[in-house]
Amino acid sequence: MPSWLRTLAFATITALSPAAMTGSQAADSTVAVRVIAFNDFHGHLEPGENAIAVPDPTQPGRTAPLRSGGAAHLATLIARLRAEQPGHVVVSSGDLIGASPLVSGLFHDEATIEVMNAIGIDLNAVGNHEFDRGVAELTRIARGGCRAGDSDYRKSCDRGTYGGARFPFLAANVVDRATDRTIFPPTFVKTIDGVRIGFIGVVTRSTPGIVVPSGVAGLRFRSEARVLNEQAKALQADGVQAIVAVVHEGGDADGGFNACERPRGAIFDIERNLDPAIDVVLSAHTHRGYNCVIGGRTVIQAASFGRLVSIVDLAVDRTTGDVVRTRARNVPVPNGAGGGGALAAAFPPLPPDPAIAAIVEHYRAAAAPLAERPVGRISAPFERRAGAGGDHALGRLIADAHLAATRSNGAQVAFTNPGGIRTALHASGANGVVTYGDAYSTQPFGNSLVTMTLTGAQLKTLLEQQWSASDPERARILQPSAGLSYAWDTRRPRGDRTSSIRLEGRPLADGDRVRVTVNSFLAAGGDGFRILRDGSERVGGPLDIDAFTDFLQQQSAAGPLAPTSAPRITRRQ
Repeated sequence: MPSWLRTLAFATITALSPAAMTGSQAADSTVAVRVIAFNDFHGHLEPGENAIAVPDPTQPGRTAPLRSGGAAHLATLIARLRAEQPGHVVVSSGDLIGASPLVSGLFHDEATIEVMNAIGIDLNAVGNHEFDRGVAELTRIARGGCRAGDSDYRKSCDRGTYGGARFPFLAANVVDRATDRTIFPPTFVKTIDGVRIGFIGVVTRSTPGIVVPSGVAGLRFRSEARVLNEQAKALQADGVQAIVAVVHEGGDADGGFNACERPRGAIFDIERNLDPAIDVVLSAHTHRGYNCVIGGRTVIQAASFGRLVSIVDLAVDRTTGDVVRTRARNVPVPNGAGGGGALAAAFPPLPPDPAIAAIVEHYRAAAAPLAERPVGRISAPFERRAGAGGDHALGRLIADAHLAATRSNGAQVAFTNPGGIRTALHASGANGVVTYGDAYSTQPFGNSLVTMTLTGAQLKTLLEQQWSASDPERARILQPSAGLSYAWDTRRPRGDRTSSIRLEGRPLADGDRVRVTVNSFLAAGGDGFRILRDGSERVGGPLDIDAFTDFLQQQSAAGPLAPTSAPRITRRQ
């Protein structure tokens, strides 16, 4: 057993032993239950380049990147944690699928569900990305069956059949307006050594604004805290006193993945409104690692992509069913990809689980002909680190590709949304060769491009909608193509923050007619950009990934592409 895991196990046992009891008395009066949780896996079956910042064993007070994750390594850790504590529940806190690398996304994420079936997780509370392709597709993923209409970009039932998830999806706050019933069960209860543990799953109520609106039409997303409290009361009425909220909403905190300095964000607002009956909050969505105790209640998140696992050890009173002790910790999933040395000694790599590794290898091999196809060359990574104005090298590249692909439709400017760009563009091949898989990882949603006409006034409104009414200090900065520039200033009132808008070298006038290209997600009003629903003279274009790979190939034909550093957006403050 790795030293960090052995230390954790000892600390957990110590924390759960009441001082006034002997070990045998404590064991007789309480039942030990281990909750093993991860979140925002997003189909990251392979380790890839994923890493987590851990304490640097050679430089106290500093951190070092530890290569972590991969389904086969995650499976090994989960098996070890189960073996230590027979009374356990394994939980995914949402976004198990969606925005996935090609090894899962090519197969409609059926590959990830097959892996999770093999690992044997107990439940998944749906996240916003489970709705990326609409509720009908989510229902198919949960229940099984092949999807019609395969293409080079999506292949259903690669093994000939698809049986769905062998674990429940929970969605307590997602209601079908027509029936007034939840689309999936609201709760899951597991009995362990005579005590019952209840889990309530909810997803961020902001989901309708961050997925394709048509995919959630007819659904109502209720307040997270209100629904959690209602379901907690129902569980208590049924005799369940140990209650875990599985919330696909998150926040942030400073100090590392096992600290909680300056906790902030939506999950902590939700927690303040929760009934005391709820003992633990498993959070997600923001891809952060933190381990908080707020008013005696644990609120924890395990980053993303299977890089961390949350372990919450509970002591449940055998007579009352109440949780009387809680011990929580996040632990990394080291995969050994970073080599040896002091870091590997401090965090020994987990060997891959052979059965899980075989499933992943099957899908890797099936995806390889497409994934390994060269599509261009770059001289350095195109990163997502935004400048002061909010645009970045990769966003500029993708927007330029979308513009080039739709010039024939009259496009003058293109925008892409930051949430649609999932990772930096790295070259996995020799001499800077970018593969299709590299390109796909940056924008895996399979959106098509749409070119529409906006007036100059509507285009200014589009830029103003980068700041939402609910959080006017937080911006979703659209990534613009070459030829558009503007400035913004948050000291100005919301609705009038942008200025000096210039298109193709001249100032934008309200009466101008501008041909604008966006992806189909934005075109439907996604991410709160409602003005795009009003665009006229719409013409469809290619898939975003096709536009991107064609652009890479054309632009790097004479030599590797280099990231641009010149910003297109200026912040005045």
